[in-house]
Amino acid sequence: MKKSVFVSQPISSIDGPLKTIPVELAQKISLALLIPGHNEEIVIQDTINSAVAAGQSLENIFVVDDGSDDKTAKLAIALLGKKNVLSVKRSGKAKAIKQAISKFKIVKRYQWVHIADADSVFDKKYFSEFHKHLNPDKYVAMTGYVQALNGGIVSKFRAYEYTYGQEIMRRFQHMFGVISVIPGPTSCYRTDILDKLDFETQSLTEDFDITLQIHRNKLGAIGFIPSAKTLTQDPKDFADYFKQVSRWYRGFWQGIRDRKIGRRAQKIDVYMGYQIFEAFAYAINFFILMPIIIMTHKSGVGIAITFLLDAAITFTWGAVAAIKHRQIGIIGAFPLIYFFRLVNLFVYVRSFIEIILLRRFRNHEIGWSTAGRRYKITQGTA
Repeated sequence: MKKSVFVSQPISSIDGPLKTIPVELAQKISLALLIPGHNEEIVIQDTINSAVAAGQSLENIFVVDDGSDDKTAKLAIALLGKKNVLSVKRSGKAKAIKQAISKFKIVKRYQWVHIADADSVFDKKYFSEFHKHLNPDKYVAMTGYVQALNGGIVSKFRAYEYTYGQEIMRRFQHMFGVISVIPGPTSCYRTDILDKLDFETQSLTEDFDITLQIHRNKLGAIGFIPSAKTLTQDPKDFADYFKQVSRWYRGFWQGIRDRKIGRRAQKIDVYMGYQIFEAFAYAINFFILMPIIIMTHKSGVGIAITFLLDAAITFTWGAVAAIKHRQIGIIGAFPLIYFFRLVNLFVYVRSFIEIILLRRFRNHEIGWSTAGRRYKITQGTA
């Protein structure tokens, strides 16, 4: 089993020459893995075993059980021992994480803490890639590459979405220092910034809000490690998918509102402003301009050519996603990509009306978006 690594020498980075670790971090263990969960008995042991197979030692893996009424804590203890498992009263994901960080003395003992969802499946080189690229002189937070576990039609669409989002958008964000969200399956923070982050935010999407806090408080840069791959579960059916994207977009607009995005002269404001403009331009084009053009033009040749070009690009990215995920079935989801796009656009605009115009969802109840959604992991590491 791979043992803990103490880092007391310069480490290398893909982004530049050797860097010197800050003195206050130098003698700490490099990386802790913290897994929060509520009613995760179906997946918790698979996730822990996946982390060990990916290079993380058992003694540096911690689980916080947020008031589960199943065997989550018992199964985690069977692998990690009681000293690495904390059970707390039902308090929500963010507060459970905060309590675990304090209980396990994460800040005092570790340079970095990696927080992962309880349904994660890590690539066999995942943690070695993280250790290789963690650079505390350059970054205060890092994220890896998310892929979809093999599943139904929703997972196939998400595979397309993840591939385009990370191969193009995430690399662009990394290059210009505007990573807008550190996703739950692969979020890693330098421990000396944790006391500057509000983990008890009232946002429906804590990961997005915490990422915005890093930008707003000017804590430092966020890096992307494309070679560190992890797989995550997606909704089992359309009803669950609709519920999830509703939460995501409501949380998105909460973050825009609460962190006053667009009101300051930071790079993240410019980038998010452009992203919002692009989305609304697409909505106006789809819901207003295109119907007008169709009704007022007798010839549909131009529209047909435009659609065929878009379809060709979409199909190409579907093929790239199939290769990346090693799932040829992803290509079969191609016709439904347009349906899911339309659903996302509808929820995006509806959430804008709810949060920004009607001022709803200013607070939310304690809970977990994963309730009743988990299914047994049937495939190994990526």
